[in-house]
Amino acid sequence: MSDANMDLSDGPLTGIRILDLTSVVLGPLATQMLGDYGAEVIKIESLEGDLMRSNGVNLSPSMSSIYLAINRNKQSMALDLKSDQGKAILRQLVPRVDVLVHNMRVSAIEKLGFGYEAVAQANPQIVYCAATGFDQDGPDKDRPAFDDIIQAACGLASVNSLGRDRPDYVSTLVADKTTGMVLVNAVLAALLAKSRSGQGQYVEVPMLETMVAFTLVEHMGGLTRNPATQSAGYSRVLGGGRQPSPTRDGFIAMLPYTNHHWESFFKDAGQEALGQSLGVSNRVTRNANIKGLYAALHQITATKTTAEWIEICDRLDIPATPIYAMEDLPAHPQLQAVGLFEDTVHPDVGAIRYVRPTVKFAKTPAKVRHQAHRLGQDTHAILSELGYSPDQIQALADQGVILKSD
Repeated sequence: MSDANMDLSDGPLTGIRILDLTSVVLGPLATQMLGDYGAEVIKIESLEGDLMRSNGVNLSPSMSSIYLAINRNKQSMALDLKSDQGKAILRQLVPRVDVLVHNMRVSAIEKLGFGYEAVAQANPQIVYCAATGFDQDGPDKDRPAFDDIIQAACGLASVNSLGRDRPDYVSTLVADKTTGMVLVNAVLAALLAKSRSGQGQYVEVPMLETMVAFTLVEHMGGLTRNPATQSAGYSRVLGGGRQPSPTRDGFIAMLPYTNHHWESFFKDAGQEALGQSLGVSNRVTRNANIKGLYAALHQITATKTTAEWIEICDRLDIPATPIYAMEDLPAHPQLQAVGLFEDTVHPDVGAIRYVRPTVKFAKTPAKVRHQAHRLGQDTHAILSELGYSPDQIQALADQGVILKSD
């Protein structure tokens, strides 16, 4: 079937095969997104399984809430890659895939025998994507990296703690997840280049450098000149009192942003003179008075309930929302209306709720074809596809190269 006539009803990446050597969060999130877009993903795990199988809420042995959230639409093949037989099996898969993704240290995967040069010899057209902790041209190339380490190194822990007496991490795995989404973009770009040139390539997505670029988008500030003429940072975010506003019965997220927003807010509150004194009609003077502006905002919002302010903001077209706890999200009216949360019965876990793919393709929809598989669930099927007989598969299980059947 030509590409033009290919059935893409399972997603725009239908027909693309990905060898997934990732673990923890960054890589698995990225490969799940590629799987949601239709790619066939073969996840290679150790015989002990991905560490994330045990992190989060454990719903059944080796099947945690986090693992379920980032490993659907994948086959699970459990191999002992320390053994010669395990490596031989992996080498047989390399020529059969379009993409290989890993998040091991480069020195470790090269020692294993699956660095780029070795893989490209077996499959010259492969898109080989390495998610590294640090750019491999720098002195930190061999240092271990996890989300906490990168948040600290990229400046994010410092940004998140301004006004407090100690640095702090953002309470989500923002470095892992952001870098994972950049990895998806990198793979898609390399696949597009391959479709035009016929050539694969090595792709590196380093966490630290990616997160420095992410953090400095709005915080480059005085660093934009070399040498710096002012400090780094975006004042509205760093020192302007940017935080949820108190109300009579809780808090609200409210963001008057334009001249009209601010003028309307102070006029509706009967505080036009105060607004004028704070320079709300001009962005430059507003920014110069940002601390006093937010202090005035918070004093005014404390006089009414959250519901009253939502009604006022809707009338004035000022961006606003109640504060939602994570437990409240399934009941969020917008999310309910679009069916973001879906329910299903997992064959090993039972009834579960999950977040569907958020990207909408009009003609090639992203799909959840199946939930995360149990450890090694697809090993025998993949080996059969590679030409192994039942006796050979049983021998591999007896030798501890693969898991024994249930």
